[in-house]
Amino acid sequence: MSEPAGRGVSGIRIVLVDDQELVRTGFRMVLDAQPDMTVVGEAPDGQAAVEFARTHTADVMVMDARMPRMDGVAATRQIRQAGDRPRVLMLTTFDLDEYAFAALKAGASGFLLKDVPPEELLFAIRAVHSGDAVVAPSTTRRLIDRFAPMLPADDGHAPPELAGLTDREREVLILVAQGLSNAELAGRLFVSEATVKTHVGRILAKLGLRDRVQAVVYAYENGLVRAGRQG
Repeated sequence: MSEPAGRGVSGIRIVLVDDQELVRTGFRMVLDAQPDMTVVGEAPDGQAAVEFARTHTADVMVMDARMPRMDGVAATRQIRQAGDRPRVLMLTTFDLDEYAFAALKAGASGFLLKDVPPEELLFAIRAVHSGDAVVAPSTTRRLIDRFAPMLPADDGHAPPELAGLTDREREVLILVAQGLSNAELAGRLFVSEATVKTHVGRILAKLGLRDRVQAVVYAYENGLVRAGRQG
């Protein structure tokens, strides 16, 4: 676990968590070259990341899924239970890695492939920092389709907070869960994208969810949509 010495911290404060030092070094070179980013620490495993989060201030953790001592999913769960920051961007080696769905459930704001181009990594970090999720809706849907057995069986009882949604908000939630983007939602509902964003924001607030990824998981868990069914 390390920190930069003798320099002021500005912009998005990032922690790199990976058991391969070479990977951390490569990411640090890319991120520290950005005017709005500063790498404030590194950790070689999940346990070190949890300890760092307890004692230091950071905005985003770029975390490998598979590490010794404590993996990225367990670390994410502990870090996110402790507070809103830092947000976690999970890195996976393979698309649809089983760790990805578990990471989303644990509170990660999204996941990327480890060999993602630098510009996509930078975009993702900025998106996560601003409160957005960086998992494409279609990717989220594929994940849930694949790992549907992990979801609890629908017992026919809707959670009480769903009653607080208007008919339109419930409709928007279902369409979000089916993988539609804001633009596609706007076209489907014949409203502006700004209106869609307002609906999504209200849904998240009413259901106590952080982002669209959690909304998708919530909709599947509570039987609003079924894995393998679209539209």
